[in-house]
Amino acid sequence: MAIDGVYLHCLRQEMETRLQGARVDKIHQPSKEELVLALRTFTGSFKLYLSARVNSPRVHFTEIALENPPSPPMFCMLLRKRLTGARLVEVRQIGLERVLYFDFDAVNELGDVVRLTLAVEVMGRYSNIILIDGENRVVDAIKRVDLTMSPMRPILPGIGYIVPLVDSVRVDLLSNTVEEVAARIMEGGVPLDRVIRSCTQGLSPLVCREIAYQTLHGEEDTGTLTETQQHRLERALYRIRQALLSPEKRTPYILYRADHTPLDFSFLPITQYGLSAVGREVDGFSRLLDEFYAEKDAAERMRQRSQDVWRVLNTTVDRISRKLSNQRRELADSGKRDEKRLYADLINANLHAIPRGAEKVELINYYDEACPTVSVPLDPALSATQNAQKYYKEYRKAKTAEEILGQQIQIGEQDLVYLDSVFDALSRATTVRELDELRAELISTGYLRRQGGKQKPPPPTKPLEFVSNDGFTILVGRNNVQNDKLTTRTAKGSDWWFHTKNIAGSHTVILTDGVTPPEETMMQAAILAATHSKAADSAQVPVDYTQIKYVKKPAGAKPGMVIYETNRTVYVTPDKTLAARLKKA
Repeated sequence: MAIDGVYLHCLRQEMETRLQGARVDKIHQPSKEELVLALRTFTGSFKLYLSARVNSPRVHFTEIALENPPSPPMFCMLLRKRLTGARLVEVRQIGLERVLYFDFDAVNELGDVVRLTLAVEVMGRYSNIILIDGENRVVDAIKRVDLTMSPMRPILPGIGYIVPLVDSVRVDLLSNTVEEVAARIMEGGVPLDRVIRSCTQGLSPLVCREIAYQTLHGEEDTGTLTETQQHRLERALYRIRQALLSPEKRTPYILYRADHTPLDFSFLPITQYGLSAVGREVDGFSRLLDEFYAEKDAAERMRQRSQDVWRVLNTTVDRISRKLSNQRRELADSGKRDEKRLYADLINANLHAIPRGAEKVELINYYDEACPTVSVPLDPALSATQNAQKYYKEYRKAKTAEEILGQQIQIGEQDLVYLDSVFDALSRATTVRELDELRAELISTGYLRRQGGKQKPPPPTKPLEFVSNDGFTILVGRNNVQNDKLTTRTAKGSDWWFHTKNIAGSHTVILTDGVTPPEETMMQAAILAATHSKAADSAQVPVDYTQIKYVKKPAGAKPGMVIYETNRTVYVTPDKTLAARLKKA
């Protein structure tokens, strides 16, 4: 669901009300297409979030704390230089276009007050955030657009800013009457929702479908509206116009699917989904967007920041898998070494009967009770003795290869198990600190190269902490290094240790302080172990558990790799709701 012109109109008025006399306090750029402006007014402080990302462009107040990179990008530093301390004068919108203009009065290097405008264009893949000076020239943009990308509308420093093209064919409910807009719609054909979308401005596909739904009431869409349907159309348009003109007529409304994930949102209640979606009102248009995009944005930020780690892991796993495949094939071939030795022994036993230059010879196998005849291939360029020595050499080589390949295959298989655990930890990482710790772990194990020389290691995070219904503390490791520390240092011998059986996952420990935990606490720890594993979306997941004193880390083993004994296994179903409830605030 994209923000339409009407929703942006509602956001603009919400911002105007709360940002009167606001000054820019701080500016941050969490990612290459996101900005956060900390604004201070006489009544309080606000964080304004601006996004030019293709899949979620928007602008609104936010209460979500975003992590910032160690060093600010160039565009962020430019904005800090030009806008820090600037006073917000006005928030503008042309008609119902999907662009907001934030006008600031700032002080330049000479001490003069100058007008600067921050244009936030919320237009899908063409979204952008542009700083414009008082002479309508582009100072810079979060996404530069050269002539090869857009000959009609380049966005580069020093070039005049061109307002996005307004479609003069479309009409809007802000500057036109309901009757005028309805008349334009009725000139179209079918389907009705597409006609509404093609001839109106500022209405999203969702709102257009809702108008069509309320107009037709399940009746056939013939392209020609009856008198009753025309009245319904005008009533639906009237509701939207009232929402535009009267803030009290607006309702920030969010829709959820059956699995409780956000589906859509609008500025009015949506009825077209019937019982297939559940809607509710939200206190504020900005708060709605915060709630709608929170989980999706967090996942997207982590995806962008972890692309290099995913790429290295995938490449490494592919390489090890190919190497293992070749080694297993070589190991299978080395199993024929006894045949090589037999050929050598038979040749030595029949040196007098083998003519020089023969390509093969039929010899009786005296080592088999049945004494069968064996066809032995020969190198005609070698003597019988030399052919025997050649087979003995191949036998010794195959025997040595079998021993070495067995060891190498075991190491490769252990590497894949370890990398699988890193994949699992990476898929559950939610913060930059967790991601940095995973990078540091891969650097220490030799899978990732250190960039830019020696760097200060990231401050260590703490394990996830939960409290069972019986009051016992349950700790869950976030990554392999943390798993090691939790199992081998933090936990004591009488504490209980949990891990998914033969499945990558976190080490989970119940801190008992020498007290035997109740059965409910043991089950909750097992569920937490399954929830924080690769099998989080499965059911009936096997979880092994034993006391810490039976868990050992082999010498030289990779982080997180342990062996254990005297364990028992319980089958549980992961429960994210339980994990959220037990998590310590």
